[in-house]
Amino acid sequence: MTVLVTGVGYPATSGIISVLRQTDAFDARIVGVDTDPDACGFRLVDTAATVPTADSGEFIPTVAEIARREGVDVLLPLVASELRPLSEATDTFEELGVEVMVSDPDTLAVACDSGELYGALVKQCLPITPEFYRVSTSKEFIDAVYALGYPTRSVCFKPPVESEMRGLRILDPDADQTDTVAEKTPSSLVTTLDDAFPVLEETAEFPNLVVTEYLPGKEYCVDVLAGADDVPVAVSRTHDETSDRERFESTIEECPSLIRYARELSSALGIEYNATFRFKQDATGHPKLFELSPRVSRSSSACIDAGVNMPALGVQYALGQDLPEVDIEWGVHATQNYQDVLSTSGRETTTI
Repeated sequence: MTVLVTGVGYPATSGIISVLRQTDAFDARIVGVDTDPDACGFRLVDTAATVPTADSGEFIPTVAEIARREGVDVLLPLVASELRPLSEATDTFEELGVEVMVSDPDTLAVACDSGELYGALVKQCLPITPEFYRVSTSKEFIDAVYALGYPTRSVCFKPPVESEMRGLRILDPDADQTDTVAEKTPSSLVTTLDDAFPVLEETAEFPNLVVTEYLPGKEYCVDVLAGADDVPVAVSRTHDETSDRERFESTIEECPSLIRYARELSSALGIEYNATFRFKQDATGHPKLFELSPRVSRSSSACIDAGVNMPALGVQYALGQDLPEVDIEWGVHATQNYQDVLSTSGRETTTI
C-alpha cells in the first residue's frame, strides 16, 4: 500500500511519517513530495519528488503523474494552501484509483477562513465563538480594535485564510515596555497599534483581516477523524508551544465539552478525514475556538502514546477499512521538537 504525503519539508513531518510506519493496520510505502528540492523529510520516505507550488497550474498535473507512476493508493496533504486545489481535483485522482484525504471545496471555504468559520459559529449561537470583526479598510480596522477594548485589552488580528497561525499579530499597548517574543519590529508576534497600523496603511490595498479578542489562557486541541456520517474518533489534549514555535508539549486530557463541540461542528460543516480544532481560554477561563485545521495536524502525532494513531486511522478510513476500537489512555504527556528529523538507518530514498 502506497501513501503520497505532500509538504514533507514542513516541521514535524518526521512525527507523522513515523506514526504511519508504526501501525499494524498496513505496511506503508511512502512517497514524499515538496516544493523544496532539499526538503528535510526526503530522507525519511521511500521515494521523493519535487513539485510546483499549489498556486501553479502545474501542481495538480505533476502530483497526479507522480501518483500514477508510483501506484499511490492514498494522498495525505499536510500543506494548507494545497487543500483547495486538491479538493477541486478529486475526480482526477479518483480516475487513478487514489483517495485524497481532504474535505470538499464548500467545506474548506468555511473551515480555512476564520472569518467564515466564526460567522458559522454565530449562526449556531455557540458559546465558543470569540469576539471578532472582519475588516477590509483602515477605518474598519481602527474601529474594530477599539471596539474590542484596546488599549485597555490586548487585541489580535490575522489574515482570514487558515495558515497555522502565520500572520497572527497581538496588539499589546505595553509591548514596547516588556520583554516580548521578539525584538519590537512590525513583523513581531507582539506589537502595538502605533507600530502595526502604519505598516498596514503602506500596503497598496488594505488587507482583508479578522480582528479578534485576545485569548490569554490555556490552549486545547481536539483531533478528530470525521466520516461522511459520523465522527468515530475524537481526542482532546492540551497544547503548549515554545515562543519560537520549534517545540510543543501536549497532555492527553479528557475534555467532554470540547469533544462535543468538535463533533458537532465536524458534522455541521461536513468535515471529512482528519482535522484539528484549536481552542484557547479567554480571560475568564472560558474556551473559544480560534482555528480549525481541516487536515492532519503537525502535532497530532502526540496522540500516539495514548493509543491513538490519528494519521494512520485517517489512511485506514480512506482505504475503506473497518476502524479498530480506540482505547484512549488519558493523562499521557508528549513532547516533540518540530525540527527533529528521525532517519531510519539502512533506508534508501529514491529521488524522481
